[in-house]
Amino acid sequence: MQNDSKTGYAVIQDYVRRLDSSPGVYRMLDSESRVLYVGKARNLKARVSNYARPSGHSGRIARMIADTASMMFLTTRTETEALLLEQNLIKQLKPKFNVLLRDDKSFPNILVAKDHAFPQIKKHRGAKKEKGAYYGPFASAGAVNRTLNQLQKVFLLRNCTDAMFSSRSRPCLLYQIKRCSAPCVGHISEADYAASVSDAERFLSGKSTNVQEKLAKEMQAASEDMEFERAAALRDRIRALTQVQSVQGINPRGTAEADVVALHMEHGHACVQVFFIRANQNWGNRDFYPRAGADIDEAEVLEAFLGQFYDGKEPPRQILLSHPIEDADLMAQALSEKAGRKVELLIPKRGEKAELVEGAVRNARESLGRRMAESQAQTKLLRGLAEAFELEAPPNRVEVYDNSHIQGTNAVGGMIVAGPEGFMKNQYRKFNIRGEDLTPGDDFGMMKEVLTRRLKRLLKEDPDREKGLWPDLMLIDGGAGQVSAVQEIMQELGVSDVPFVGVAKGIDRDAGKEEFHRPGRRPFALRMNDPVLYFVQRLRDEAHRFAIGTHRAKRSKAVSATPLDEIAGVGATRKRALLAHFGSAKAVSRANLADLKAVEGISDTLAETIYDHFHDQG
Repeated sequence: MQNDSKTGYAVIQDYVRRLDSSPGVYRMLDSESRVLYVGKARNLKARVSNYARPSGHSGRIARMIADTASMMFLTTRTETEALLLEQNLIKQLKPKFNVLLRDDKSFPNILVAKDHAFPQIKKHRGAKKEKGAYYGPFASAGAVNRTLNQLQKVFLLRNCTDAMFSSRSRPCLLYQIKRCSAPCVGHISEADYAASVSDAERFLSGKSTNVQEKLAKEMQAASEDMEFERAAALRDRIRALTQVQSVQGINPRGTAEADVVALHMEHGHACVQVFFIRANQNWGNRDFYPRAGADIDEAEVLEAFLGQFYDGKEPPRQILLSHPIEDADLMAQALSEKAGRKVELLIPKRGEKAELVEGAVRNARESLGRRMAESQAQTKLLRGLAEAFELEAPPNRVEVYDNSHIQGTNAVGGMIVAGPEGFMKNQYRKFNIRGEDLTPGDDFGMMKEVLTRRLKRLLKEDPDREKGLWPDLMLIDGGAGQVSAVQEIMQELGVSDVPFVGVAKGIDRDAGKEEFHRPGRRPFALRMNDPVLYFVQRLRDEAHRFAIGTHRAKRSKAVSATPLDEIAGVGATRKRALLAHFGSAKAVSRANLADLKAVEGISDTLAETIYDHFHDQG
């Protein structure tokens, strides 16, 4: 360990002399002011003094102390504030020595919109700004889609947009396949539709038994009144409701609202499984792999996970944990303040809750085992890739590029990234092709633009190549022409040490006959049954899938675009209001000023702006 005036524990000793006993957050920085670690403290002086000792530290902490050249401090009024600030800073700064939650996407909900006489039921992700009732979170989009699919069968609620609803003159296909009651054309009254919405909300609130009993009584009454068609329809809905309950798996009776958070650690790797229990129903589970280390214990990993996971999410009333954490009372207090109600942290020892935790731990153990096995296989493939393309070492970051367009229109480029742990989807990037002088369909020109923008950004953001952003290998979809185009870009930007290979299909354009092109060398092929060939095919197919998906999204957006998009002040909500009121953008363009002012949410000033926009254009 270093012991000088520049870095190490001597630097920390100097800070300790000037600290008081306030609660707060501290940051440890290296000689280039990069944040190494963020921590919280009930007593800053006492906590930081632990680092000022020259011995008695784990290997990780010893390395961190040795690299520390300076420190920063923020005092807070309470330790709870310090905890919240610590987790917020960890997410922002991603320090090298902290436990870090790497996958922290938002979770989808089901929204029953309440801004229409016939409410729409749909998937929702993000801020809860729309008027309506939200149910969730669900573990994944797939879990939401499956539930929505079954709810449509049971309650026959619409999922179409308000604009589509108002423009219908006859029922759509969903009515024909008994997934919607067709309120758009008056096949159900507003009161009856409202009753269906109420039943759906009761089901999503955990009162499925009541809903089932109600439907059964209605079916019996319809049968007695000889309304056999209605009775059959109600029977089908009861069957669909039974199917919903069966596919949800174990639905705990004694746990109405909780997240089950279970941790399994092995050889310095960690997996956290989170099960979402809402309204006595299992709404799916998700696994996470926080960055940990061999000398970090379960308590530290789990506490860091909880703080970062709930930083941008509303916690449930109960969180069931597999392991104790050091500051459980403090974490519960912080989460309660965030939620505006009491949040409990429990480590159940017996009963239903303990069984839920046990099941989550088993899932975490199995998920980590699969991931570690996949990681070992991936490492072997990366070694094979290095041998095939004569690289100095197995690549830690492989970037694969592809373009997509239809006769040059809505052209996009896609970049996918793979490494020792598989596809790194949070690193994927899309590129809208901007070159106005490009000939439509010029694949060489598009690839030049994509690579130029990518390399310029790398030169700007990581010129010293210390952040791990630079690829160790680039795979380009194409042959000798694409390789020449990329080589030209490299020379122009002065980048000469990033290996790249063009992947082209062979003469018959068959998978398995790919040819590989490198600058200044003859093309070559791999054996048909070579695992490295299959690996390259998988990388290329993933890049193609991503580029095609990006292109379709862009094309779909272009198709759905209207002249209203060009008007300042008309966002998505006001656009929906105008289309719902008038039926089409063309009708909006023909509307007089008085009619525009009558639309809900459109002010007099905005109505004049819209009117002037269309009439100034002649």
